[in-house]
Amino acid sequence: MSNGRLYGKHGLSRRTLLRGLLGGAVITIGLPPLERFLNGNGTAYAAGGDDGFPRRFGLFFWGNGNLPARWTPTGKGATWELSDQLAPLAASKSKLTVVTGTKLGVPNSQPHGAGAAGVLTGMPLFLDGNNSTFAGPSIDQIIANVIGNETRFRSLEFGAAPSEGYSFNGPNSYNPPEASPYALFQRIFGTGFTMPGDTPKIDPTLGLRQSVLDGVSGDIKRLQLDVGTADKLRLDAHFEGIRQLEKRLAKLQEAPPKLDACKVPLVPELDYPDIEGRPQLQVKNQIFAELSAYAMACDQTRVFSNWFTHPVNNLLFTDAPTGHHELTHNEADPQPECHKITVQIVQALAAQIAALDAVQEGAGTLLDHMVVLGTSECGLAKTHSMEEMPVVLAGSAGGKLKVGMHYRSEGGENTSKVLLTLCRAVGVDLAKFGAEGGETKDGLAAIEA
Repeated sequence: MSNGRLYGKHGLSRRTLLRGLLGGAVITIGLPPLERFLNGNGTAYAAGGDDGFPRRFGLFFWGNGNLPARWTPTGKGATWELSDQLAPLAASKSKLTVVTGTKLGVPNSQPHGAGAAGVLTGMPLFLDGNNSTFAGPSIDQIIANVIGNETRFRSLEFGAAPSEGYSFNGPNSYNPPEASPYALFQRIFGTGFTMPGDTPKIDPTLGLRQSVLDGVSGDIKRLQLDVGTADKLRLDAHFEGIRQLEKRLAKLQEAPPKLDACKVPLVPELDYPDIEGRPQLQVKNQIFAELSAYAMACDQTRVFSNWFTHPVNNLLFTDAPTGHHELTHNEADPQPECHKITVQIVQALAAQIAALDAVQEGAGTLLDHMVVLGTSECGLAKTHSMEEMPVVLAGSAGGKLKVGMHYRSEGGENTSKVLLTLCRAVGVDLAKFGAEGGETKDGLAAIEA
C-alpha cells in the first residue's frame, strides 16, 4: 500500500522517493531525472537466425589502434586476402567482414578518449572541466537494452587487462569489466545457475522483489497526473526498466530451455599473476572467450563486451622491449614492435571468435547466430588518428550480414554507419546512430545481406 503522500509541502524534488509496503516490508523507488529538474538541456533516450536461435552481439575492444598500412587487406569484395596484421584470423576468414577506410565524425577533443566515445557511441566525448564521460550509452548497452532482457544477465563485461572499461549506460554510468576469470565463472555458473532442463533452485525472496511496483502503484498514478508530457515519458521508461528487471528475476524461477550446446566449463585458476612483469593476456583471454561462449550457449546472456586492453596502456606484451603506448609514440617507423603487438591483439580476437564458432547450434554454430565487432579507439596511434578506423566483423547475425569479404570505403564514410547496421542486424530497430557529426540515419548497405 502507498503511504498516501507523494511529496511534502515544498513539492516534488530530485530526492523524492515513492514509498510503500509490500509483504510487511517498507519499499522505496527512486525517480529518474525529470525535465522539471533540468535547465532545458537534459536528454532522455529509450531503446526504441533465424532457425530458432536468438541473435547475439559481442564486442572485442583493444587500446592503442593499429598500423593501417599493415592492417588493410589486399583486394576488395569477395576477392581479398588478409594482411599480415590480420593473418591470425585466417581460420575464420569465410565468416569475417573487414571494413577499412571509415573515419569518425566527432571532434578529436581528447587523445584516445574522443575516439573511444566516437567509435562506441557515435557521439562527441562529453567534457566537463578536467572530467570526461560518454554522452550516451555504448553500443553494447544500446543493444543490451533491447535483446538483453530475456536472460539472467543483460550483458557481461570482462577483459584480460581492462582498466575501467568503456561499457557506458549513459553519462558517468559505466559497467566495470571483470578482470578475474574465476570471478566471472562463479558469477555465471555458480550460485543461481541451472542447467537447461533441470529443476531450478527457487529463491524465496524473489516473490517479494518481483512485485515491487505494486507496492507503490498509488504513488505512481498520482505522480503521472502531476508531471508534464516529457516527464511522463521519462517515468514510463523508468518503470518499464524496473519491470524488465523483474522479468529477468523471474527467469531465475523458470527452468531454462533445453540447449544441447550448454555445458559448464572447467573452473579457472584463482589468479593469473604477471610473469616477470608481463601479464598473462593470452591465457586469461582464452578463458574469458570460452566462458562467454558457454554463457551464450546456455542463454545466460546475449550480449558481452571483451575489453582486452585499454587506451594509453603501457602493458608489456610478450617480447616487447617496453610498454605498448610508449612504443606507439616513440618507436621509429615502420614500428616493427608495434606491429608485433598488434598481431598479438589479433590473436586474442581470433581466440574469441574461435570459441564462439566451436559451439554447435543446429546446422551452424553460435558465431553464425551473432556478430562480433572488433575495434579500437584510433587508427594510427602515433598521431591519435580517427581515420582508417579498424573494424573487423565476425558472424552473420543469423544471415543479416554478409561474410567472407573486405569492404573498402574510398570516401571515408562515417564509422557510425557500421554501428547502425550492426544494431539493426541483431534486432535493434534504430532510426539513427550517434549525434552531431557522428550521426547517421543510414547503415552500411554494402555489408548488409
